[in-house]
Amino acid sequence: METVLRIEKLEKSFGELKVLKGIDLEVHQGEVVTMIGASGSGKSTLLRCINLLEIADAGQIWFEGHDLMDPATDLNALRQRIGMVFQSFNLFNNKNVLDNCTMAPISVKKMPRKEAEELAVKNLTAVGLADFIYADSRRLSGGQKQRVAIARALCMQPDIMLFDEPTSALDPEIVGEVLDVMKKLAADGMTMVVVTHEMAFAREVSDRVVFMDKGVILEQGSPAAVFGSPKEARTREFLARYLDD
Repeated sequence: METVLRIEKLEKSFGELKVLKGIDLEVHQGEVVTMIGASGSGKSTLLRCINLLEIADAGQIWFEGHDLMDPATDLNALRQRIGMVFQSFNLFNNKNVLDNCTMAPISVKKMPRKEAEELAVKNLTAVGLADFIYADSRRLSGGQKQRVAIARALCMQPDIMLFDEPTSALDPEIVGEVLDVMKKLAADGMTMVVVTHEMAFAREVSDRVVFMDKGVILEQGSPAAVFGSPKEARTREFLARYLDD
């Protein structure tokens, strides 16, 4: 499979705290990679470095063959092809659902409004929000807001989607509606990197599970390998409460 994302020896510190300690990772086209590990293990920081919301201190990141650390690289053009969904939705509360989804395609990609609106309606319908196209963003439930956020990212027609704990801010009873949308994206062949604490999702949907601990990738492999027969003691310790299930 074609390599969409390649990371080599990535390092990131915040002051004296070294958060990433030489990360090596590849993500292939159509692959779903889930990243698990305790809070503070570096998962979200790694995701933010991929999208250049944080700038790594050392190492390399290649996206579709382009070196994201090279000053000559057109980062704005590449960012358009990297979708990002945050745990806190980040919708514009002063805009309705449709406008949230069309703003970036119109302003960044210079897409004609009619085309942008047709694309938004298509993506909102795909995430189950056809009846909420003109809704006030402030009046949506958490699950609805996160599905709008996913549709908004899809409206930029990205080649890869990054999810940073997309269900962690949701009430337990509405987590499923967001995970169902993500499962459909995976089934449709979207390349995805997902930071999550939803172990059932990681086990069911992932092509590969990456376990991070204290700033390093300690173990990675198929869900069957990582969940069924983890090699590292720390992985077994982290998964202990899930393995009983």
